[in-house]
Amino acid sequence: MVLTLLISIAIISLISVFLALLMVIADATIGNYGIVKISINNGTKELQVKGGQPLLKALNQEGVFIPSACGGRGSCGLCKVRVVEGGGEYLPTELPFISEEEKKQQIRLSCQFKVKTDVSIAIPEELFSVREFNTVVERIRDLTHDIKEVTLRLKEGDTITPKAGQYIQFEVPEYENSEESVYRAYSIASPPDDNTRVELEIRLVPNGICTTYVHKFLKEGDKVTINGPYGDFYLRTSERNIICIAGGSGMAPIKSILLDMKDKGIKRNTMYFFGARSKRDLFLLDEMHELQQAMPNFKFVPALSEPAPEDKWEGEIGLITDVVRRMVKDGPNSEAYLCGSPGMINACMKVLTELNVAPENIFYDKFS
Repeated sequence: MVLTLLISIAIISLISVFLALLMVIADATIGNYGIVKISINNGTKELQVKGGQPLLKALNQEGVFIPSACGGRGSCGLCKVRVVEGGGEYLPTELPFISEEEKKQQIRLSCQFKVKTDVSIAIPEELFSVREFNTVVERIRDLTHDIKEVTLRLKEGDTITPKAGQYIQFEVPEYENSEESVYRAYSIASPPDDNTRVELEIRLVPNGICTTYVHKFLKEGDKVTINGPYGDFYLRTSERNIICIAGGSGMAPIKSILLDMKDKGIKRNTMYFFGARSKRDLFLLDEMHELQQAMPNFKFVPALSEPAPEDKWEGEIGLITDVVRRMVKDGPNSEAYLCGSPGMINACMKVLTELNVAPENIFYDKFS
């Protein structure tokens, strides 16, 4: 019986080795697509890249950066491009993010679509102005028990010119939790006029590749590569009232917008609702109160959903959506800026719609 078992194990092991060898051979022969050409925007730019890799990675390596909040894991759906020629069939991993209308336009998810033959793609012209920057970590400070503020200083002579509310992609190098470098998207918290620095607010996510690296490994003086800026989340020019809603590290882009409004002397009526569970989850309260003093038409409304007895909280209590519902009085003449988890965004959009804020006047970054 034992001899039979050992023979069976040996046979299974030999079969496994044989299959692995076949996979290596297949990858080196069938999977060797050679050099392929990527034509961008009717030949405005042409790239020669190694075939067989995801389009997102191939473009990044050539200095063409496509926004991707998840770093190419296929979970955010942001890295869409139009593949004009050479697309082939859709992959199952693309379909959850592609609508029927987008299929008709040949929109693909660039982190999943692999470049195996020559392709022609179309991307927004503004992405050609996205740059890679080499930075140094100037400061790291704790904002809460699970949120760190990271200030990056650009290389001398470099400047970055984002719109308030936009984001960058942060490159995490290979380390013990990641076998390769990856990108993650983070909103810029600093105002645009501070064009030699980028301030980020990064919340620790359990088992998160980037957030673990930032919270447990990153040190002041370390070098960090970023690229950007990206995004359509920025203050629109109008006379409408402004409603800002955020939670956790969603504070970052709202802070940037508010500081920019102060610098530019924008005096529109503005209410900023910030939701947290308990007092230990609140941060930058002094900065927000200073903005209230400097901006007479601005009101900051923090709210706790589960204040602890020791918090001795005298402010608003309840889910942030309930607070918004109670306090917003003129929805039809308002526009809203939201940043937080997908669940929070969806709940806020529902409430804002009930308050008659027009859907086209609701702007958000839904970072998961």
